[in-house]
Amino acid sequence: MQPKIMMKKKSVSASKASLVLFLCQMISALDVPLDSKLLEELSQPPTITQQSPKDYIVDPRENIVIQCEAKGKPPPSFSWTRNGTHFDIDKDAQVTMKPNSGTLVINIMNGGKAEAYEGVYQCTARNERGAAISNNIVIRPSRSPLWTKERLEPNHVREGDSLVLHCRPPVGLPPPIIFWMDNAFQRLPQSERVSQGLNGDLYFSNVQPEDTREDYICYARFNHTQTIQQKQPISVKVFSMDSLNDTIAANLSDTDIYGAKPVTERQPVLLTPTGSTSTKVELRGNVLLLECIAAGLPTPVIRWIKEGGELPANRTFFENFKKTLKIIDVSEADSGNYKCIARNILGSAHHVISVTVKAAPYWITAPRNLVLSPGEDGTLICRANGNPKPNISWLANGVPIAIAPEDPSRKVDGDTIIFSHVQERSSAVYQCNASNEYGYLLANAFVNVLAEPPRILTTTNKLYQVIADSPALLDCAYFGSPKPEIEWFKGVKGSILRGNEYIFHDNGTLEIPVAQKDSTGTYTCVARNELGKIQNEVHLEVKDPTMIIKQPEYKVIQRYGQVSFECIIKHDSTLLPTVIWLKDNDALPDDERFLVGKDNLTIMNVTDKDDGTYTCIVNTTLDSVSASAVLTVVAAPPTPAIIYARPNPPFDLELTGQLERSVELSWIPGDENNSPITNFVIEYEDGLHEPGVWHYQTEVPGTQTTVQLKLSPYVNYSFRVIAVNEIGRSQPSEPSEQYLTKSANPDENPSNVQGIGSEPDNLVITWESLKGFQSNGPGLQYKVSWRQKDVDDEWTSVIVANVSKYIVSGTPTFVPYEIKVQALNDLGYAPEPSEVIGHSGEDLPMVAPGNVQVHVINSTLAKVHWDPVPLKTVRGHLQGYKVYYWKVQSLSRRSRRHVEKKILTFRGNKTFGMLPGLEPYSSYKLNVRVVNGKGEGPASPDKVFKTPEGVPSSPSFLKITNPTLDSLTLEWGSPTHPNGILISYILKFQPINNTHELGPLVEIRIPANESSMILKNLNYSTRYKFYFNAQTSVGSGSQITEEAVTIMDEAGILRPAVGAGKGYSETLFATSPVMHTVRPTFYKVQPLYPRIRNVTTAAAETYANISWEYEGPDHANFYVEYGVAGSKEDWKKEIVNGSRSFFVLKGLTPGTAYKVRVGAEGLFGFRSSEDVFETGPAMASRQVDIATQGWFIGLMCAVALLILILLIVCFIRRNKGGKYPVKEKEDAHADPEIQPMKEDDGTFGEYSDAEDHKPLKKGSRTPSDRTVKKEDSDDSLVDYGEGVNGQFNEDGSFIGQYSGKKEKEPAEGNESSEAPSPVNAMNSFV
Repeated sequence: MQPKIMMKKKSVSASKASLVLFLCQMISALDVPLDSKLLEELSQPPTITQQSPKDYIVDPRENIVIQCEAKGKPPPSFSWTRNGTHFDIDKDAQVTMKPNSGTLVINIMNGGKAEAYEGVYQCTARNERGAAISNNIVIRPSRSPLWTKERLEPNHVREGDSLVLHCRPPVGLPPPIIFWMDNAFQRLPQSERVSQGLNGDLYFSNVQPEDTREDYICYARFNHTQTIQQKQPISVKVFSMDSLNDTIAANLSDTDIYGAKPVTERQPVLLTPTGSTSTKVELRGNVLLLECIAAGLPTPVIRWIKEGGELPANRTFFENFKKTLKIIDVSEADSGNYKCIARNILGSAHHVISVTVKAAPYWITAPRNLVLSPGEDGTLICRANGNPKPNISWLANGVPIAIAPEDPSRKVDGDTIIFSHVQERSSAVYQCNASNEYGYLLANAFVNVLAEPPRILTTTNKLYQVIADSPALLDCAYFGSPKPEIEWFKGVKGSILRGNEYIFHDNGTLEIPVAQKDSTGTYTCVARNELGKIQNEVHLEVKDPTMIIKQPEYKVIQRYGQVSFECIIKHDSTLLPTVIWLKDNDALPDDERFLVGKDNLTIMNVTDKDDGTYTCIVNTTLDSVSASAVLTVVAAPPTPAIIYARPNPPFDLELTGQLERSVELSWIPGDENNSPITNFVIEYEDGLHEPGVWHYQTEVPGTQTTVQLKLSPYVNYSFRVIAVNEIGRSQPSEPSEQYLTKSANPDENPSNVQGIGSEPDNLVITWESLKGFQSNGPGLQYKVSWRQKDVDDEWTSVIVANVSKYIVSGTPTFVPYEIKVQALNDLGYAPEPSEVIGHSGEDLPMVAPGNVQVHVINSTLAKVHWDPVPLKTVRGHLQGYKVYYWKVQSLSRRSRRHVEKKILTFRGNKTFGMLPGLEPYSSYKLNVRVVNGKGEGPASPDKVFKTPEGVPSSPSFLKITNPTLDSLTLEWGSPTHPNGILISYILKFQPINNTHELGPLVEIRIPANESSMILKNLNYSTRYKFYFNAQTSVGSGSQITEEAVTIMDEAGILRPAVGAGKGYSETLFATSPVMHTVRPTFYKVQPLYPRIRNVTTAAAETYANISWEYEGPDHANFYVEYGVAGSKEDWKKEIVNGSRSFFVLKGLTPGTAYKVRVGAEGLFGFRSSEDVFETGPAMASRQVDIATQGWFIGLMCAVALLILILLIVCFIRRNKGGKYPVKEKEDAHADPEIQPMKEDDGTFGEYSDAEDHKPLKKGSRTPSDRTVKKEDSDDSLVDYGEGVNGQFNEDGSFIGQYSGKKEKEPAEGNESSEAPSPVNAMNSFV
């Protein structure tokens, strides 16, 4: 319903009125279709359709006809007023009214006088729904009076003077048209010099002798009476000075004669208008005419301008040789001062005309008819403008609204009438009168309140025919009050049409943007409102488009040959096509050489003039197609080369023998292009389920052009054919017509049906849905059935939409269910489906495995047994068992470590498993848990087991230092993995002679608590090879080897031969070692030469650190040689103190490339290869000697104070037996045999292991490629973590972060991070 506006009797304020108007303007009234039959049936107030003009000038010799025509239902009656009073036509025999009309006919030709019927007439048309009135029609007879008699004196004018011949026509009605002619009825010629003014006078700017004549006649033509009145002829005689002197010479003195002047030039003077200014008022919309005519010699030229503006473009015209300015359709904007300027060579004259444009009333919004339903709201708006502003007044049925009968639904607000909740009695005709001093406007607008049931105006069972893939517009013109709602249906019992494939227009038309063959059918339009409902059926036929399947092709033909253009068409069987041939878009020449056949055009005896474009046009009643080809006529035929190409696509696909499950497809092969077609591939498209997707159907040999195709139900098939030859595949053919197979029951059920619970109390049934064409019909659904297995229970079933999952809630935990899913559609069910077994949701297992037993097989392998848990307690699919085991501690070190649990999973119902990779001589714990699809159950109680001892790993390092003439010092580290209790170390060594053969092997057993020894009584200058390993009660571990050389005798003592029986009289062992002499069998070994390698440099601005690696006898004296790279200067030499393997070169030049090499002096004198380095560029130091800064000294004091306080606190806590981090770190560096250690990483048992797996800190040394690691040494840069990134002060001291060396397990060792030097930290910060 439209909004209702409740009107109060008191006046509405301006703001409220504006709001009411705004709301009312939103209301749209009913539109009444211009249907003659409908208009004849609907009640309607009168409407004036034709009336005479307001100012009606009539011919007094003819009958007066005053028109007044109106329409309405019922037909209106007419009445007239004359001069404001009722005009009773029955009392005047000369006046009659036309039948069924309000037009008056006043009989003048039979004795009446037109003057007697002058006056103001108004017509009223009235019926039961209101009264409409016409304009005030003013009747005036035309008048054409004669010229008054007057005596006209001849005009004697001197040559060059100006002249005005006055016309002064009689006043007529309407004013006459003036023109000047001579006695021969020839128009007098006019020019810039001689012209007629707007008032009819004839103006001469200057007269010439040829202007002399006696028949200047002014004519006045009165159009209404078709009469012309003639003024008496006017005589003009122009005399020159010569003739004047001859005529009056005898009567004039010599002075007078000589005083007569000849023709002289004069500057312009305006003849009309006079004066310098004038005014003119014109009405809006009229034509503004301004005139300026000037006298002067030479003849002046007129120019027009508008002061302060431009003359309006496109509306300004100049007439009468630019003496008249004409502006059409004037508006208020054209008001202003217009200046005309007359100019010749002597000067100028001007005149200003002030123009004011007034306006009779004109419409802004004229009131429009309203058709409303009972109870609706509406507005009549009457808005007009003018200059001055017009007054608006309203009438109702021809009576001023103030005195008209009251209507409670009506309220007048200025130029608007507001209607609220109208009823049928509110019907009326309202007149709006807008008037000012220049005229008035009168408009009728009715308010027609109708209560009409729906009507459909479209012809019943109308047939619409369209071409496929084009729009279809189905009309449903309707009317009703209230406005009906329109709905469309397809078919007799079809559902309401909705969706994007349809467009519903406001006028009821249904648009199918792209009509398809399946759009064919009957459509029903239903119109309903509260008074009733009506429907109408229309029919739509969608035709196949007309196609040219074999188009004319480009032809090159020899002169006098014969050519043929093909135009094979395919069209809808119900349409009759016509074929027209054109040449160059024109009809074919009328020549018997042109033969038009059914499918072709043949041209016989081709000539050069036949060259051109030929077009085949095919027309039907619904569509038109065309195709063109060019004909080129040549002197000699070209010799074409054989071109092999892919075949052209097949065409003219046709479906025949349509059955429910099969159809026959035939086609015409395209050109094979010189390569035979081997086979045809047939593809299909399902326009119902997968439009636009083509699927492989089958293929047939190239000799076959028909095939029987198997079809599925409820598929909208289209087929296309692809030809194949040895070159390749053709383009697909155009699709065949569509064939929609009938629906049927589904042939199959969903696959992959499963039942798996997602929660302990549900069962999720899933399946793979049928594909589109597998549904066999509309309305695909699934019947899902289930029941608990092994329980006497009925099937529970539900029917679900086309989905692939259904959840059954409230099920017991993990029980088996029988499940089946059956497909169905609108036609019925698929065959009975097979049953599958599923289970409801799993829950976590309830119990842990029991009777867990561990059997240790060896030091690294154990076997675990357990009893299986009852299947009912698993509460799910048994997936297996998980064994969690972890190392508690190492029995040899008595230390704890970070617990890292390992997990082994044993699939299925297995009750035992092997635990590999155990560490010897360690304590382990384990537990076992059962696993199902939901997760793990509770763990069994922890089971403790221990592994026996194993053989140890090799000693962590072996170093041989302090060589003398007859002794060597050996140092070693305990094995990283002792794998038990060490009982001793085994040292074996043997000499290597000059031929690199091994001498007798000596073995020494060393107590396990020793870490170094001195071997004495060795041969001088002799190389020895050492073999070193550790032992537990299980056996010996792997060994490490090393070689060393005793010092050469400086006195030149000859080197003794290597032989058996060389004893060792003195050792530093606490107990006598056990020594064994091995048979002196010599073995070849690889020779080892002394060498210096891996020379590296770390350069700064003015110094560089040189480091190297040395292999060979000890006590070598090294030196460093260096010089500028590329220079021919001698090498500078620096001696290295002691046996250090590094040296600092000082006093270098910044930004300079240097060469360097290292050598050894003495018996084994040799040098390394050269290395090149470059010092850094000279830069302003960014570092500050902070050691002299006050703030740094204060900071160091504060740090020392804090350390002192911390030591005191640690001392107090230690005395109390507490555990604290400092003590833990101190204990971490203590004797490993005393401190309780973790089994894996050797850290204190209660110390945090948060950094067990962190990478090595900066400064930690990466192990070298040698087999034995070196012990800490003051001289070794390697032990300081030196590498290519090392930094040194100018005195050679290393300033990188120091890290004490500690032998650890490669994957488990904890790094004890030392605090960095404050100086280094500051340097890093700077």
